[in-house]
Amino acid sequence: MSSNKIPTHYRSSKLALLAACGAGVLWGTGALVVNILVAQHGFTPENVSFWRFLIGAVVLAIIFGRRIVWRKLRPILPIVFIAGTAMSGYVLLWFLGIEQMGAAIPTLIALCLPPVIVTIISVFRGQEMADLQLILVLLGAITGTVLIITQHGSTTSNINSHNTMLGVAFSIGSAFLYAGFSMISGRISIALGAGLATTCLTVVAAIIMGLTTLYRPFSWPAEFPPQVWLLYLGLVTAALALLIFSWGAARLKPTELTVATLLEPLTAVVLSAFLLGQHLSILQWVGGGLLLLSIWVLGSRAAK
Repeated sequence: MSSNKIPTHYRSSKLALLAACGAGVLWGTGALVVNILVAQHGFTPENVSFWRFLIGAVVLAIIFGRRIVWRKLRPILPIVFIAGTAMSGYVLLWFLGIEQMGAAIPTLIALCLPPVIVTIISVFRGQEMADLQLILVLLGAITGTVLIITQHGSTTSNINSHNTMLGVAFSIGSAFLYAGFSMISGRISIALGAGLATTCLTVVAAIIMGLTTLYRPFSWPAEFPPQVWLLYLGLVTAALALLIFSWGAARLKPTELTVATLLEPLTAVVLSAFLLGQHLSILQWVGGGLLLLSIWVLGSRAAK
């Protein structure tokens, strides 16, 4: 064997980490689109999430639907339903937290808590080795994310204690659901393949998100919104992003998966700076550097 040949498992782990990072980046672009639809066109977050999942589910069903093998799907249908419900649930609870107390703290909780949760569980299950490098990677990634978001998100001034408690509760619930989804999505992807797994999960998420009309009916804006935004959310941030997320989830440990998707807020902040003219502080640049360094170390660790 040539000494220059890169081992297959090394290439696979690198590609899987890149896939998870790519999903985080695509979700970050979706954050700007959601803000446009909510602020300028009168959509509620539930509206946006429903159409995002529905469009993604239709596209994925067209591409992968004929390949579904019911013999393989039937034994894991309960897990698929739980995972799809968790996928829609963590998005909904995150939005509800933002509605109660602004974007900054709910985003911090919903994104920074899952890597800690899955790492603790993975260590107890023997999937991760709790060494100094892993602890430093987690601290670096979470610290970087905190610096990015706290310099960018809105504050909680003029928010009463009741709303604050509700916002924190919703955000913690979102974090636990995302952690759970990250830990079982890989199992589904291995059993069905990334395409079929993503299709089934997105269909369930669209159905669950549609049930939100029972407590808050969809409010349609006075003018019809740009269809291109909804198509972008459905095609890119749902179908494509969830597809590559599922592919990476089958090949990564949950800690690696959740840390890689922390690129979501970094992407949103950088795009806001370039497209909307918002200023990035020194601390945000430092936070971005810490996050990228942590992901790079994770990639090297995964390859070993």
